Amino acid sequence: MSAWLDRLSKGLSRTRDQLSGQLNVLLGRGPDVDETFWGDLEDALVGADMGVTAVTEMVERLRVTAKRQALPDARAVLEHLATEIADELRVPDVADFIDASPSTVIVVGINGTGKTTTVGKLAKAAADEGRSVLIGSADTFRAAAVEQLHIWAERAGVPIVERERGTDPASVAFDAVREAKESATDLLIIDTAGRLHTSKDLMAELSKVKRIIERESVAPVHTLLVMDATTGQNGLTQAREFDTAVGIDAIALTKLDGTAKGGIAVAVVRELGVPILRVGVGEGENDLKPFDPEEFASALVGLR
Repeated sequence: MSAWLDRLSKGLSRTRDQLSGQLNVLLGRGPDVDETFWGDLEDALVGADMGVTAVTEMVERLRVTAKRQALPDARAVLEHLATEIADELRVPDVADFIDASPSTVIVVGINGTGKTTTVGKLAKAAADEGRSVLIGSADTFRAAAVEQLHIWAERAGVPIVERERGTDPASVAFDAVREAKESATDLLIIDTAGRLHTSKDLMAELSKVKRIIERESVAPVHTLLVMDATTGQNGLTQAREFDTAVGIDAIALTKLDGTAKGGIAVAVVRELGVPILRVGVGEGENDLKPFDPEEFASALVGLR
């Protein structure tokens, strides 16, 4: 197992322990695949926060597979579970715009999701690959955000565009886009202030920032929502509001190591119809990596 797969597996241990515990109860009842088995399997998956609709459809597909392939027992059925979960997590024809060059990425989210840290980790990963990177610090409200970005920019060896505290975030974004154009930057990452999805004024401000970036950028512009996995279904509600306000192109799902409901990844993809591009399972600079549905599903159900 690679170092990353090992970290991913450990990061998902709380979810996996809860889910596998319930699945082991199913196996402990014996090999029969009856209605009680199917009902209990649904309950176990819903308990991991995968969402009722997704779980219902996954279990129905497993029923069909069990019948068509004449699967002999409960264990054989559960061995197909990771495949079904991976299918739910896969979004067709997805291009990883974070890896594209040139690319402008607007990073949004509520306070406390790990948004600014995610910006730093993305910048460092891209710089380590030899790409030219520029960070735009459009979070002009929180002094700590600028300080955090400075630390990450120094680690990555990349420049940062910032202005005085209280400056109009849209003007900072404008300056960052202009500098990215002049320097032919491969990847421009713009950090925005964390904001509650219920604040209409702040969401309107975010829409203004995005409009200016889209108007000025010569590179394709995409919006990445940083979502804290520990918030579960509440995080999904927040994500819908951001999608309505500015349009979300993809998700970075953080803090998966802090929840027993890592199945929220399934609900996110199902409900929003956008891909998860990055997952985070820790605070280290190497603990945010590209998302792979098969790897994630296997780690979730405990397969190697």
